[in-house]
Order: sequence, then structure tokens, then C-alpha cells
Amino acid sequence: MAVIVVSGTGTEIGKTVVTAAVAAVARALGRTVAVLKPAQTGLAEGEPGDAHEVVRLAGGEVAGVELARFPEPLAPATAARRAGLAPVRPQDVATAAAKLAATYDLVLVEGAGGLLVRFDDEGGTLADAARLLGAPVLVVTPAGLGTLNSTTLTAEALRARGIDMLGVVIGSWPDAPGLAERCNLADLPDAAEGAPLLGAVPQGAGRLAPADFRARAGTWLAPALGGTWQP
Repeated sequence: MAVIVVSGTGTEIGKTVVTAAVAAVARALGRTVAVLKPAQTGLAEGEPGDAHEVVRLAGGEVAGVELARFPEPLAPATAARRAGLAPVRPQDVATAAAKLAATYDLVLVEGAGGLLVRFDDEGGTLADAARLLGAPVLVVTPAGLGTLNSTTLTAEALRARGIDMLGVVIGSWPDAPGLAERCNLADLPDAAEGAPLLGAVPQGAGRLAPADFRARAGTWLAPALGGTWQP
């Protein structure tokens, strides 16, 4: 599997840390890895973005590529329009990912926000890029209330477009899970229309020292992603 698209059911739910964990485990297994961030929003030039964070956590051997940066923390299409800059289009993402896949064993494409957030004013989305690539989508979801609904909506959107859903990873598993979180752990595969639950990254994992992050990442991901985690 050369390319995996990492999306989420919303924003600020742990996509970057999950991407870093997948990259770290792949590197530990001897694979070469690149992470592609099509559109970074909300940061000025020179500030470290999501691709930089993945490289920091997963290791310097991981290549980080950012296609475009827009300063305001908005959806990519809106941020590009307000900045007077050209948007990133799904074909741009697919072309860049395919080029990286010719060199690296694994390319991780990390989206912005949810699956159907617009990249451009024509309505292009991360889902369109995944479809052009023929790549599966790994969906990052929160642990608590509301996650079953948003996961089902994302799964239905993928199925309607003929895109494979690789599975679901919980982006921030709490230190003291309540009843809702524990029940969701069992119910998420059904919400994902049968796609497997492939991991749960503990809350605060991104604050670990990089060496500790890499040492523990395999315990957060299921065997299908190279780890040892079991639900």
C-alpha cells in the first residue's frame, strides 16, 4: 500500500499525531516514509506546521512536504481566497502524492479538517484526491459522544464515492474513559460500516519526547498498521 490518505470526522481531533504514529511504526519496520500536507492553514511562513510536527515526532528520516500555506485558520478554499492565493486542487494533491510514491515505500496524505472540507471554490475535496489516487482513507475520530454519528457520515460519504475506508483510529483516548468512550470502542466498527478499529492514540501523546513517542507508537496501532494494539 503506497499511499494512505488520513482524514478525520472534524478538526483538532488528532490527525497529525495519528499520522506521526503511523509514520513512526512504518519507519521502525524499515519502510521509507513521506508525509504530504496539501494545505496548511492558520500559520505564517516559517512557523512549524503539521508536516513538520510529523517529522519531529516520527523521526528525521521521514520526509515532510507541504504544498501550500494560507495564514488564516479557515477551510483551505476560504483561506486561499482571502489571501489572494491560488488554491490547492485535488489533482495537485494526487500528482504530488504519486510523485512521492515513486520514491518512498509509504506516503501519508494528511487532510485539513474533515473529509469534505473544500480545497477550492469548485468544490474539490480530500475525497476527490483519494479517488484520483485510488488510495484508501484512514479516518481519525474522537472517543466521546457524537463520534458514532460523525464516523457513520464519513463512512457513507466514502462509500458513495467508491473510496475504500481503511479503518478508524481514535485520535485521543482519555486517561480515564467514561461509559460513552468505553461503549464507543465496541460500537465504532458498526458506525464505520464494518471498517475495522485500527488503534487508539492516548491523550497527550503529541507532548511526549520524540524518542518516547517512537518507542510507544506501535502499542497504539493495530497489526494492520504494523503495531500490536488490540481493541
